[in-house]
Amino acid sequence: MPHRRRETAIVSKRLVAEEGQNHRAFAQYSRHLSPVDATPEPGSCTFVAFGLEPGRVFGAAVLKRETVIYKVLRGPMSSDRETAMESKAWPFEQARQLLDHVAGQPDDQPVLFETGYGPSGLPHIGTFGEVARTSMVRHAFSILSDRPTRLIAFSDDMDGLRKVPSNLPNQELLEQNLNKPLTQVPDPFGTHDSFGAHNNARLRTFLDQFGFDYEFYSATECYQSGRFDETLLRVLNVYEKVLSIVLPTLGQERRATYSPFLPICEETGHVLQVPVLEVNEQAGTIVYQRDDGKKVETPVTGGRCKLQWKADWAMRWAALGVDYEMAGKDLIDSVKLSSQICRALGHAPPAGFNYELFLDEKGEKISKSKGNGITIDEWLRYASPESLALYMFQNPRKAKRLYFDVIPKAVDEYVTFLQKIPEQDGKDQLSNPVWHIHSGAWPHESMPISFSLLLNLVSASNAHDKETLWSFIHRYASDASPENHPILDRLVGYAINYYDDFVKPTKSFRAPSDKERAALEDLATRLEHLKAEGETGAEAIQSEVYAVGKEAEFENLRDWFKALYEVLLGQSQGPRFGSFVAIYGITETLALIRKALSGEDMLTSS
Repeated sequence: MPHRRRETAIVSKRLVAEEGQNHRAFAQYSRHLSPVDATPEPGSCTFVAFGLEPGRVFGAAVLKRETVIYKVLRGPMSSDRETAMESKAWPFEQARQLLDHVAGQPDDQPVLFETGYGPSGLPHIGTFGEVARTSMVRHAFSILSDRPTRLIAFSDDMDGLRKVPSNLPNQELLEQNLNKPLTQVPDPFGTHDSFGAHNNARLRTFLDQFGFDYEFYSATECYQSGRFDETLLRVLNVYEKVLSIVLPTLGQERRATYSPFLPICEETGHVLQVPVLEVNEQAGTIVYQRDDGKKVETPVTGGRCKLQWKADWAMRWAALGVDYEMAGKDLIDSVKLSSQICRALGHAPPAGFNYELFLDEKGEKISKSKGNGITIDEWLRYASPESLALYMFQNPRKAKRLYFDVIPKAVDEYVTFLQKIPEQDGKDQLSNPVWHIHSGAWPHESMPISFSLLLNLVSASNAHDKETLWSFIHRYASDASPENHPILDRLVGYAINYYDDFVKPTKSFRAPSDKERAALEDLATRLEHLKAEGETGAEAIQSEVYAVGKEAEFENLRDWFKALYEVLLGQSQGPRFGSFVAIYGITETLALIRKALSGEDMLTSS
């Protein structure tokens, strides 16, 4: 029998037990493991279960004298942890990869996550997406491991201002300070010490608004305080190696003048892109030539130089010990190059993955400079942050349209997932996006109606305030109120905004055909009968709507429902019609039908 041992290993990835591949795998984790005295006969394959004090090993396989350790967890394995080890939700897949990546580190060393921000512009929807997704992976990791974690939001505020964004005030002031570090450019808004400080404050307010748990790091502070000095000197030591990595990726003209170091001119304060003539490792300096021909020697430490961004990214990973950072698909080549530089500095690059970019309504890539797509403030006018987080969670490696028309679906999908999760078992809960959006602590609230139904309720009722809509909701869910349904109350406000801005301007009613007119008259008669019998439930109404369509011999019942939406609501699709009538009211729906049949202008009531 195998002997008991005291030590616990932390390994998540199942290692395939194939001859010739296991010595390296076992060696990678051997310093975490005590020796196993029991040795099987050559050619045998045995499943071994270990008892541990105080933890336990989940399992190990021995094949042809080669040991493969898998699913080895520190301490007793909780049901959540065991389930998370098998979960196919992408945050858990990323967390398991990260667990392998940091396997050789001390148990008490925090695992460091990072997101980056360029403060030449304001935080945007992509900023939210990257921090939200990274936070999801961080929480998933916390389920798999007891190791502490940290998340750094890093601002590249020492970058030079290369051009003046057209949407900023005081253009002339900014023009006068081009090429200076953003933290040395005066704030065009006049509220902070610098343009960089202004945008950093906006970033922190932005992240705080969504409740993200993070630490803010400023590139200017890191360079000037000496935090990066040791690693900057290491870049100087491997200067030629860095050049050999970067130069093959550059054009001939740029290759002739490239240096990873960008000196800060003492006279102008500009971030200079100039040739480096000499590298003095012992002194920790470089010699560069200014545009006027003057040669200047400057230390690379203390904020007197910064690095070109790909080298800067790698240096930051090494200096801070970053373990995980994701990036957009457009940065795949940059991640590869920065990873090479990081290895040249003697550090392993972080784990991570590349997410796809968002597309606008035309299917073109969203660009800050073009201003296409949707801003985060616009999304939050029409829907909750949680619905946006859901959109970020879903299919991160798939290019998706990010425009106003995706909002109603995102809201209703969030509500659907929220309603499902209390009834799900542990496995399905860990795959439910709501679990990741709320870090396992989701709000508990029943949702009697959908967002799409609210939109149609606004459309039919001409409601412009919450009170009117709530009067309809009470008919359907008498116990619901803004106080005990705060999520629904917020959806009511979002529905009014979305209807006013997007639905109302595009409404287009049409007159019914003869066949549709006859069906509407039949529906009105049936609704009158239901009203008289007190049958006002959604299911009873829906049954009658179906019956009318069938008796009117619509070849496809979808054509009947489409006619209802186009004639009565001025749109080609809508919610389940029986539910709509139940909430809006039979009397009010009869009034809509009579108005359509009489040929009145439907827009006057909507």
